Amino acid sequence: MTSRIALLTPVLMVGCVIIAISFGIRSSFGIFQIPISQDFSWLRSEYSMAIAIQNLAWGFGQPVFGAIADKFGDRRAIFGGALVYAAGLILSSSAVTPAAHQFYSVLIGFGVAGTGFGVILAVVGRSSTDANRSMSLAIATAAGSVGQIFGPPLAEYLLAVFSWQMVFVYFAVVMVSAMMMLPLMRGSKAAQKATADRSMRQILSQAIRDPSYIMIFIGFFSCGYQLAFITAHFPAFVTEMCGPILSTGLLYSMGITTTSALGAVAISLIGLTNLAGTLLAGWLGNRYSKKYLLAGIYTARTIILVAFILTPITPETVVLFSAMMGSLWLATVPLTSGLIAHIYGIRFMGTLYGLVFFSHQVGAFFGVWLGGRMYDLYGDYTAVWWIGIGVGALSALVHLPIQETRPQAAPV
Repeated sequence: MTSRIALLTPVLMVGCVIIAISFGIRSSFGIFQIPISQDFSWLRSEYSMAIAIQNLAWGFGQPVFGAIADKFGDRRAIFGGALVYAAGLILSSSAVTPAAHQFYSVLIGFGVAGTGFGVILAVVGRSSTDANRSMSLAIATAAGSVGQIFGPPLAEYLLAVFSWQMVFVYFAVVMVSAMMMLPLMRGSKAAQKATADRSMRQILSQAIRDPSYIMIFIGFFSCGYQLAFITAHFPAFVTEMCGPILSTGLLYSMGITTTSALGAVAISLIGLTNLAGTLLAGWLGNRYSKKYLLAGIYTARTIILVAFILTPITPETVVLFSAMMGSLWLATVPLTSGLIAHIYGIRFMGTLYGLVFFSHQVGAFFGVWLGGRMYDLYGDYTAVWWIGIGVGALSALVHLPIQETRPQAAPV
């Protein structure tokens, strides 16, 4: 009972609420693609580019907000991220050109950075005991999945009642209102300014010279690539490539009668199975080597991708692939953040994880962009799948030589 109480701290619970709201809003942007494109008679690629830019801005913003949190305090960084997030949403509600949406998506991306994994996982990690840290990080990561499950259906419901502009405004209000819970995050304290500058420079200098940190950085690229590509393009892939849904089958009896509906359900199934997979990864991370767990996850992803591409695409294989891939979806996040905390300590976890997460978001940008580009060139996604398989295999290999010991000069 004592360990359970220590695990469920106010910092963890508030962090889960904030990250669920942040990711719930972020995951709903695909729902706005059709109403916005129809309102202005835009090509799909014009609004899709805004989402791709948002992913890249999230990557750039992550180390920035991580450094702000490490130097000035977690709550200030989160509050600033919420304000930037809300500003991006409100400005986007009045945007009437693709360029305006793409520009304001930079603000939204930075807002996600300030209220998402990098900062929240850092404050949760700092407030957790060594024994509970891996599981606490897994619970916070799983909260993002909860947001991804409920965010898109909520957006769909609101769009049936209000204009997309008003829904953006309502989302902004919700994001800012969530900041009323920040005082409960009492575990976050500002770093000592007298020593933070020198110590941060020292640990950053040491990390970028450490082959283990570089390998973690490289390995996280494929995670972003695979997840963003599947999220953005898998529904269209299923719609066009999947075999028909038989009227006598289980899916048809459940109301899933078209391949387009199956594509949407596949993304939801990924989110649901991800909850279990992420929590299991956190539990395992407390007991086994994180680098070998990560290598195993990337290897399993690679095998699943190869099997899926080489097998005829049927409704059954789509469901099986979604469930298996979903169980590994964000399992890398608590293990990667926990590995960084284990090697370098928790003091500058926000900055160090933020830099690694930048690699993740660069991969996400290329996953979304290459998916559309290769489809326009070749009429299918085959090349993009095989690129994802290649970078996944590379990620599995680069985690093996990582040294899971803390460098002597690293501050605790």
